[in-house]
Amino acid sequence: MKSGFYVYGIFLPPGPQNLSLQGLDKESVNIQVVDEFAVLYSMAKQERYLASRRNLLTHEKVLESAMESGYRNVLPMRFGLVVSDWEKFSQQLTNPFEQVMKELFVKLENNREVGIKVYWEPDAEIQKLLVENPELKTQRDSLVGKNLSMDEVIQIGQAIEQEMNNRKQYIIEIFQTTLNQMAIEVVENDLQTEKMIYNAAYLIPWEKESEFGEKVEVIDSKFEGRFKIRYNSFTAPFNFARIQE
Repeated sequence: MKSGFYVYGIFLPPGPQNLSLQGLDKESVNIQVVDEFAVLYSMAKQERYLASRRNLLTHEKVLESAMESGYRNVLPMRFGLVVSDWEKFSQQLTNPFEQVMKELFVKLENNREVGIKVYWEPDAEIQKLLVENPELKTQRDSLVGKNLSMDEVIQIGQAIEQEMNNRKQYIIEIFQTTLNQMAIEVVENDLQTEKMIYNAAYLIPWEKESEFGEKVEVIDSKFEGRFKIRYNSFTAPFNFARIQE
């Protein structure tokens, strides 16, 4: 392929300096000033990059390393962005979206993204539900071994599903009530697996992360390990640096 550039993120100039980082294909990471922005990139050896775990982690690690070096305010690019030349990059992104990007930098200044993913075990939750709801358990047990009509099957299934949804919503509201008030902005993302019941990103002030993390621990203690909570306290602000065309 012709020589190209793999782009990780965009900073305000001069951008990260003296970084000894290896990006994709173990290429060195550099800065290119385009228009009024500093672009973090490495030479691309492929036209397209497979979204493998290794490649995704490398992409994120480059951005996080730059942030750890003191360059916190960054607009991270989506994985896989390869540009053929900087003139085209300017024409398609930095020039037409200059004002939008500057506004995003203002929003992100002194703020950080943290993320929460909550998982439960559906089968275990159904058993807890039936223990806590004897009437529903009796109704279900009374149908065991009987030749049920489709309407009866649907009725008991819908009753259990509704109660499970109620339990799920209760858990979600605990997180929302406890954490949303600390956030400047919240993005609730799609669930990625059957066991995931909540997936949210929060934009919070940098100095509030310790307090935010403590609140997550309080919620975890409240449920006594009933759910798996994954708290990502340090990441590039992918959810809050989106350019809407």
